[in-house]
Amino acid sequence: MKKMQNNFIKKIIDKDLKNKKYLFVRTRFPPEPNGYLHIGHAKTICLNFGIAKNYNGYCNLRFDDTNPKKEKIEFITSIQKDIKWLGFKWHKEPRYTSNYFEKIYEYAIQLIKKNLAYVDLLTKKQIQEYRGTLTKTGKDSPYKNNTIKKNLYLFKKMKDGLFLPGKACLRAKIDMNSSRIVMRDPVLYRIIFKKKNQLTSNKWLIYPTYDFSHCISDSIEGITHSLCTLEFSDNKFLYDWILKKINVSNKPKQYEFSRLQLEYSILSKRKIQILIEKKIVKNWNDPRLATISGLRNRGYTASSIKNFCNKIGITKQESLIEFSFLESCIRKELNDIAPRIMAVLDPIKIIIENYPDNKTEKIRIPNHPKNPKMGFREIFFFKEIYIDRSDFSEREDKKYKRLTLNTKIRLRYAYVIQATKIKKDKNNNIISIYCKYDKNTLGRNPKNEKIKCILHWVSKKKSLKSKFFLYEKLFTIKNPELKKDFLSYINKNSIIVKNGLIDSYISKIPYNKNYQFERIGYFCIEKKNYNKKKWIFNRIVSLRKK
Repeated sequence: MKKMQNNFIKKIIDKDLKNKKYLFVRTRFPPEPNGYLHIGHAKTICLNFGIAKNYNGYCNLRFDDTNPKKEKIEFITSIQKDIKWLGFKWHKEPRYTSNYFEKIYEYAIQLIKKNLAYVDLLTKKQIQEYRGTLTKTGKDSPYKNNTIKKNLYLFKKMKDGLFLPGKACLRAKIDMNSSRIVMRDPVLYRIIFKKKNQLTSNKWLIYPTYDFSHCISDSIEGITHSLCTLEFSDNKFLYDWILKKINVSNKPKQYEFSRLQLEYSILSKRKIQILIEKKIVKNWNDPRLATISGLRNRGYTASSIKNFCNKIGITKQESLIEFSFLESCIRKELNDIAPRIMAVLDPIKIIIENYPDNKTEKIRIPNHPKNPKMGFREIFFFKEIYIDRSDFSEREDKKYKRLTLNTKIRLRYAYVIQATKIKKDKNNNIISIYCKYDKNTLGRNPKNEKIKCILHWVSKKKSLKSKFFLYEKLFTIKNPELKKDFLSYINKNSIIVKNGLIDSYISKIPYNKNYQFERIGYFCIEKKNYNKKKWIFNRIVSLRKK
């Protein structure tokens, strides 16, 4: 990734360091382990780790494990793998909010003793009703004026498991008339009996909310700049209120930036889970998803994702990023580094009538047309070859450059051929095309003749059977996140499978390479099913349309 672009957060940090507000920059990335990371997280990762690197500071990885109902070891493992794959390294060992549960609990007791928190016995539905709306102020809970002694007693009962989930919670005592709903006596602790926390076993039956635990964890870790997306802008007031009311010396500041929204994609973990449960996608790492692991499986590189995040920049303006912009980042990178090879996804046989039956011709061609350092390879020309079915038409069409009867085209790196007749099966499907070649056109065009087009091909004897997965956008509308019935907009053609052929030279190229299949697009080997007897490819991105 290129050096991080200048942005308003860097200007804030520059000013803080200049004024000696901080001597050292400390950031953090605090994911909740309730799903896999997506492209939006990649932007946050690049910002937090990039800021730390830019100022020779450090960035902590802290798992927000405050809701054991949704957390899984699988998610913790995948998050660490994705961060490492992107090329970032967190400071020391991964941290967990549960590392600080004892301290967070002590701060909750401190708030109760200061008469700034109380145990509420209203139901969840009642709490929502009492909280009011954007146009209607809230009203105090009947339990708000309980004595400090009673609140301490009830909070201990919560901790000891003497209340069932939903029967009690700890709330901050702030202002039910606040214009910001988040400040209307927010919940600080709730009861969860679901299952073991990853680190604390069954020790805890009450769990702090994100809003309460996050600012305290930042303070404990000495974070200087707490960076989050704009949907948490109102939460900043609660962040500051908590740190002001408890006895801590380190009071970090929160700064918000716009989250990444990508066209034709769902980034909500809850909605991705629905896609998985409905079997619309296979898993979190399905190549059609904009998760980091999904993009990796599709063939995107870490550098292309980081460059994408760097180019869109850090601002406070919400916008929907064009999917084509992400595609352009990987396409530009692969155009320079991907070796070229020929593949035919929907083969139709070409029989060159005037080519000798037993002749084998070797043709030396470059692995990359503009980079001779990538070397050369040999392709083999025989009497029988294959082209893509879409590259032939019985009738000439001026809109499309393809092989037609009695027209001449060039085979890539080989000869000029002319179709003379076709053979069909009983269902009127073309099964083979008969052509004649001009033996004087290897590497040159016939005199005074204009050749219609150049087509890619593979030979019958030197090709391997292959399966190709062509991925398209998962949704048919630009912003499915806005639709409650988002499942109604699934693209039924988001994955197309083709059974075709590829030049056997592929077996000599390292399997972890990305390739350009000439005239088709960029592909990578499907890693899960990789072996040299079963060739399966994922299309990363198509070629740029001219």
